[in-house]
Amino acid sequence: MWQDWLEIGIAVAIAIVGALLLAWIVTWVFRLMARRGSWPTVLVQRGRRPFRVMILVISLWIAINISLPPDTEWRDGINQAFTIAIIGASAWLVGALVYFATDLALGAYRIDVPDNRVARRIRTQMLILRRLAVALLVVIAIGAALLTFPSVRTVGASLLASAGIASVVAGLAAQSVLANLFAGIQLVFSEAIRVDDVLVVEGEWGRVGEITLSYVVLNIWDDRRLVLPCTYFTTTPFENWTRKGSELLGAIELDLDWRVSPTRMRTHLQHVLAGTDLWDGRASVLQVTDATGGMVRVRILVTAKDSPTLFDLRCIVRESMVSWVQQNTPNALPTQRLLITDPNAVRDAVEDPTPTSDGLFTGSSEAEERANEFTQAVPIIRPGDEDEADSAMATDETLKSS
Repeated sequence: MWQDWLEIGIAVAIAIVGALLLAWIVTWVFRLMARRGSWPTVLVQRGRRPFRVMILVISLWIAINISLPPDTEWRDGINQAFTIAIIGASAWLVGALVYFATDLALGAYRIDVPDNRVARRIRTQMLILRRLAVALLVVIAIGAALLTFPSVRTVGASLLASAGIASVVAGLAAQSVLANLFAGIQLVFSEAIRVDDVLVVEGEWGRVGEITLSYVVLNIWDDRRLVLPCTYFTTTPFENWTRKGSELLGAIELDLDWRVSPTRMRTHLQHVLAGTDLWDGRASVLQVTDATGGMVRVRILVTAKDSPTLFDLRCIVRESMVSWVQQNTPNALPTQRLLITDPNAVRDAVEDPTPTSDGLFTGSSEAEERANEFTQAVPIIRPGDEDEADSAMATDETLKSS
C-alpha cells in the first residue's frame, strides 16, 4: 500500500517539476521575442499565471492516472475533479487572452490627444466586448463544470423541454436587468456616448469614466462620481459636448456703460488671445448684442480645443477685459443714473393738482360748451367751484319740494 503512495508521490513530484520547467521555457521564449516588440511582454503578464495553472493541472492529472492502480474506487472522482479544474483553468487562460487582445487594441488608440473621437469609440466598444466575452466564458465554464455530474445531465434534458416557460418567467423577473443590459449594448454600438465623452447630465458637468452593461459612471469635475443606469441615456435627453469633436465655442458677456468703446475692446481682445496658448485660433468675435436698461451688453465668443481649456480661456478673457475697462475706460463701468428734482415743486404738484393749461373739456367757456354736448348737460365742476355747485344743488332740491 505504501509503495502505491510512494509511486504517486514520485509521479506528482515529476509532474510538478516538468510543469515548472515547461512554463519557464515558454516564458524564456516570449522574453526573447519581446526584444523585437512589446506585445510578448504584455502576453506574458496577462497569461503567465493561468498558463502555469493549466500546465500544472494537466501534468498532475496525467501523473496520477498513470500511477494509480486500475481498480481504484475513487478514480472516477479524481478524474471528475481534474476535469473541473481544467475547465476553470482553460476559462481563465482564454479570459487572459481576451484581455491581451483588447489591451493591444486599446494601446493603438490613445485618448490623451486633442482629436480622440475615433479612439474613444474604439475604447468604449472594446471594453464592452471584453466584458461580454468574460461573462460568456464564465457562463460556459460553469455550465461545462455542472455537466460533468450525471445527475445534472439528466435534469438538463427536462430543463430543455420547459425552456420556453422558464425563459418567460426569467424575463419577467429580470426585466429591469435585461433592459439595462440591452441599453448598455445599444449605447456602445450606437455611439451615443463613449468613454471620456463630456456630458451634462442632471445639471452636472463631467466625463464618462466607465460604461458597463448595467450602469454608466460619470466623473464630475469636482471629483464626485455620478452613477446612472444605462436606461437613463436611452430615455432621457442629455448633452454630449464631444459627440463629433472636442472643439467648443464659448461666450463671455459683460454689461457696461454706453460710453464703452467696442473698437478698443476688440483690439484688446486680439492682444489677450495672442498671448495665450489656450485659444485654438478658430474664432474670436466681440459684438454688442443688447443696448437696453441703461447699459450695453458686450458678448465675446472664443474657441478652444476642448471643454476644460475653454473654461480656463473664458476666465482669462473675462478677467483681462474687466481689468482693461477699470484701467483704461473707467467711464465705461456699469452706472446707475437717478433723476433728482426740486422737492418743493414736487410737493406743490401733489397739493395743487389743478391743470395749468386748457384741456379739451375744461379750462374755458368754449370747452364747457363742448362738454355739455358730450355729457348731456352734466355740469363740469372745476377745482375751486365746489361751493357754487353745492348752493346750486340746494336750490334745485328746494324747488322740487315746493
